[in-house]
Amino acid sequence: MAIQLNGKAHDIGGLSVNRVLPQRAKRMVGPFIFFDQMGPGNFSAGDGIDVRPHPHIGLATLTYLFEGNLLHRDSLGNQLEIHPGDVNWMVAGSGIVHSERESFETKGQSHTIHGLQCWVALPEENADVEPSFSHINRFDLPTRQLEGVMARVIIGSAYGLHSPVPTFSPMFYVDVMAKAGGHIERPDQTQEVGVYVIYGEVVVSNNLYSAGSFVLLKDDDAQLHFNENSRVVLLGGEAFKKVPYIDWNFVSFSKPRIEQAKQDWREGKFDKIPGDKLEYIPLP
Repeated sequence: MAIQLNGKAHDIGGLSVNRVLPQRAKRMVGPFIFFDQMGPGNFSAGDGIDVRPHPHIGLATLTYLFEGNLLHRDSLGNQLEIHPGDVNWMVAGSGIVHSERESFETKGQSHTIHGLQCWVALPEENADVEPSFSHINRFDLPTRQLEGVMARVIIGSAYGLHSPVPTFSPMFYVDVMAKAGGHIERPDQTQEVGVYVIYGEVVVSNNLYSAGSFVLLKDDDAQLHFNENSRVVLLGGEAFKKVPYIDWNFVSFSKPRIEQAKQDWREGKFDKIPGDKLEYIPLP
């Protein structure tokens, strides 16, 4: 029987999120070590998301929106707005700083934000790669449409499709939208698979899961069935043999490396973000 993982509510920059990973029951699903559903949240004009500059090491961040827009800035000098369906993939590696805010145009009117944010742990041999950033337009992501089921491969490989987002280990992250009565097979029989239900109802081995459910498939769970119009995200990949440490925004296989990153942040040794240098999130 598939295992349901229950999330906890948190607040990030004025927005309520449902945080599923990490948790004691399951620290990682494939390389995914952090999973948040942001919102949906409604903001009046003048209010919105303001996540001040903060650092990362040893991971890649993945931002994917269903509604709303976010303004990404980082210490490499990137500044762009992500829209629904696009992908922001930021490889922190040896260290990067970024902020997530909203543009004048977005914040100047009432608006909604709804999306997913994940951290993907980098393999130990790639943990200190040079930081980088990729923005992929939604129209450049491969999509399969079959018998009322649409599947968009956001990162990694699934269903014979391959995302252009550069990754470091076998994985997949797939947005699936299905008509009532539809079904889809699991992306990979040998890799870990998690299913997060955005809306609708999903049946796995005769068990029903509704919106907000995160389901970890067992090896013999071969298909998902949809009782009504539904949208889910399938994520996972090859399981890590060794689970890295996670402390605040830092991921590493070495505790001393994390302590060094914490000290570097305290002492202001990380690079600054051009155009967003006046604020920062202090080390907890």
